[in-house]
Amino acid sequence: MNSLIFSVNAVLPIVIIVIIGYILKKIGFLNVDLAKELNKLVFRLFLPVMLFLNVYKIETISGFDFSYIFYAAGITLIVFFVMIPTVMAVTPKNDRRGALLQASFRSNFALIGLPLASALFGESGEILAAMMSVITIPLLNILAVISLTVFDKDGQKPSVKKILTDIWKNPLIRAILSGILCLLIRELFVYFDIGFRLSDITPVMKAAETLSDVATPLALIALGAEFEFSAIKELKKEIIIGVTVKIVILPFIGISVAILAFKDIFSSAHFAAFTAFFATPVAVSSVPMAQEMKADSALAGQLVVFTTVISAFTVFATAFLLKYIGIF
Repeated sequence: MNSLIFSVNAVLPIVIIVIIGYILKKIGFLNVDLAKELNKLVFRLFLPVMLFLNVYKIETISGFDFSYIFYAAGITLIVFFVMIPTVMAVTPKNDRRGALLQASFRSNFALIGLPLASALFGESGEILAAMMSVITIPLLNILAVISLTVFDKDGQKPSVKKILTDIWKNPLIRAILSGILCLLIRELFVYFDIGFRLSDITPVMKAAETLSDVATPLALIALGAEFEFSAIKELKKEIIIGVTVKIVILPFIGISVAILAFKDIFSSAHFAAFTAFFATPVAVSSVPMAQEMKADSALAGQLVVFTTVISAFTVFATAFLLKYIGIF
């Protein structure tokens, strides 16, 4: 029951903010065009700052076992490649294919995953999840760019050069790489006993944290303003496939394989990190990215909303089963 309460408390604020955005549109305070401009601002400024800080705030990377992170990354890559022919079979429209493909693996790890890992297994779970984010968040964003580039709306066959260019131009990936670079520099400072830290520049860090705090609520309000119930009927097949893969099949595969093959290697804290990574809903950032790269942002938004709502119950079921079999 505690897991259910946590799951509901984790996703209910997200749903409420989306509803607020939808109401603001209905009363004429927001419109779809303004919501799209807000999404651009979120994608190009607020989300990059948030991701940079998420990486930079990791305490240390020295002396750490990365085996569980490579496991999570490996499962993600397998799902990515399996889903490519799947999305091609599900829908004939390229813009929908890209949105559906990125939703199949892209978790809301930063917003829901990290606190979920902490709730499941305390500080140990949170630390392992935070370390996982250094590798997996860049991977998720790179795969998302590839998804949306390969399935170009105009049907043009992308070159390797175009894919690499799109990856490099993506502000989320640049922010994460900048965070990793600053993190490595900080490790060097620690090694050479240099006292200066980026966080010592207090005005800059406070400004960055303020911008970071804006990212998620603004993205959710824009998502609510763009949400259309009328789109559900047209996108029903894609929504069902996307929701099923992201919050049922992916966590089942990711966690079951870890139990069957690596139970003696991975600890309970590792499984808390796996639950946070595999079982959480589609990332909010998938919507502004889909819009920026001319994919079907309406489908991307539907997948965020539906996976978020339903994940309240699937996360509870996952945590309950893991506790029942003695993992937690």
